[in-house]
Amino acid sequence: MSYPPLVEPASELTIDEVRRYSRHLIIPDVGMSGQKRLKNAKVLVIGAGGLGSPALLYLAAAGVGTLGIVEFDEVDESNLQRQIIHGQSDVGRPKAESAKESIAEANPLVDVVVHAERLDNDNVYEIFDGYDLIVDGTDNFATRYLVNDAAFFKKIPYVWGSIYRFDGQASVFAPSMDDDAPCYRCLYPEPPPPGMVPSCAEGGVLGVLCASIGSIQVNEAIKVLTGIGDPLVGKLMIYDALEMEYRKLKVRKDPNCALCGENPTVTGLIDYEDFCGAVSDEAAEAAAGSTISVTTLEHMLKEREEGTRDFLLVDVREPNEAEINAIPGAVLIPKGDFLNGSALEKLPSDKQVVMHCKTGVRSAETLAIVKGAGYADAVHVGGGVAAWVNQIDPSQPSY
Repeated sequence: MSYPPLVEPASELTIDEVRRYSRHLIIPDVGMSGQKRLKNAKVLVIGAGGLGSPALLYLAAAGVGTLGIVEFDEVDESNLQRQIIHGQSDVGRPKAESAKESIAEANPLVDVVVHAERLDNDNVYEIFDGYDLIVDGTDNFATRYLVNDAAFFKKIPYVWGSIYRFDGQASVFAPSMDDDAPCYRCLYPEPPPPGMVPSCAEGGVLGVLCASIGSIQVNEAIKVLTGIGDPLVGKLMIYDALEMEYRKLKVRKDPNCALCGENPTVTGLIDYEDFCGAVSDEAAEAAAGSTISVTTLEHMLKEREEGTRDFLLVDVREPNEAEINAIPGAVLIPKGDFLNGSALEKLPSDKQVVMHCKTGVRSAETLAIVKGAGYADAVHVGGGVAAWVNQIDPSQPSY
């Protein structure tokens, strides 16, 4: 299904713009009118990371007149494997500023607006004001639901993308363009249970997958802005990089959707962190009073070496993670073994169990299981091995 162009065309293209965008101008479906619409468009990209990097560069190259960037983070060396808008010299710099400079190099005719802050309930409406379209490159569920709800209330269509390891998804959520169009909540009414879906920082992502999904997002943005083709409204594109397979599924508007359904229960912005939950209630309860710091663990390890204390330190990460860095003296028992119950037979009954993961989320989940099995004095390490490398042993690499 085609839709009317989202924006009106600019009055004219300069000679420099005609030269730059000539390959668009000779496409009948785009032409002078379509390129003028791109010039007049204002697109907000949320995140200058894995998806935001290719999206920003291609939107700029395509001639989108105004690009907004919402990004609060700094460039880390681990970003460079996939976040191609940044370079080695940008490590430690604000991502938004690095991205702005790269865009200026790619296309100085584009106006870039930097929103160097974390998107939240207090600023989302103000930041969204004035933009025609949003491209969502976020990597956490809380922000995705925030973007969806705020875009719905502001009547702004947005292009969504998601990546994990070798798999990617993309869609266009545009109830403002089509009363029958679904929103993100129609596709995912509830976030996954806490700890069920690892983040890219925990599970990894193939770097080039970002380009595959980011370019699909830009493709859809151009179609929506110019009114050409059949955008992914009411459709979900699924990409499997290992099998090199694309699938397109139909997504219908849910009449019982909490946001856009017949009897909505979400009538304003909510507490999205609470809605999504970083850890389960059981894990939070287990960790309360049973969380130790890495400095405490360092002291405990010294006492174990001296023979004045005995405990079992368990690393609940995956084997490939343990190959990157480790806390000395830890035994590797992945979280999955706790979920299926096989790990319990490996735990001693006569000594304390101390667990850690990368940041403390997975170890809190396994702590709940272990405490439920009767290990009342079990604890986990807040901050995990990331905090250990940062505070105790910076000679090890981080990831």
